[in-house]
Amino acid sequence: MLQPTPAFRFATAPAQGAHSHGAVLWLLKRHCSLTPAQLGWLYVSLCGVSLGIAAFFWAQGATMVMPFAWAELVAVGAAFVVYARHAGDGEKIVLEGGQLVVELETAGRTERAEFNREWVRIEPKAEDGSLIEVSGQGRSVRVGRHVRPELRPALAREIRMALRGG
Repeated sequence: MLQPTPAFRFATAPAQGAHSHGAVLWLLKRHCSLTPAQLGWLYVSLCGVSLGIAAFFWAQGATMVMPFAWAELVAVGAAFVVYARHAGDGEKIVLEGGQLVVELETAGRTERAEFNREWVRIEPKAEDGSLIEVSGQGRSVRVGRHVRPELRPALAREIRMALRGG
């Protein structure tokens, strides 16, 4: 179970008794109104209503309604598939011991980078709202896609503070 940490705005820490005592965890996720399963049920109900109306008008002699209803459902289905693929996107940043681990998940693909706590740099230092670059040991990862641009500098300061041990 995760609990918000009083010292940090964006981070959570494992509950008491968890094996990763002392770890700090940032989970930055996309805010989605519907899960992929809920979206599937919405699409099935939309298909039922749309095809029902199209069938009624087709039976009345308006034969061109049915092809347009199918075209609409294919287009909406394609948009829903794109949405569902990215509904689980997120970023996970874990600071434990001497390691900072960054995991980025995009459309089901996970990218992982590990950094030595002593050698990692967190940028931007400016208040321009750009993505936060985590770099060190010849690697670089950008985080903060799921945080509002005006809050990214605060997140960068928080990660820097945690790296310093404060």
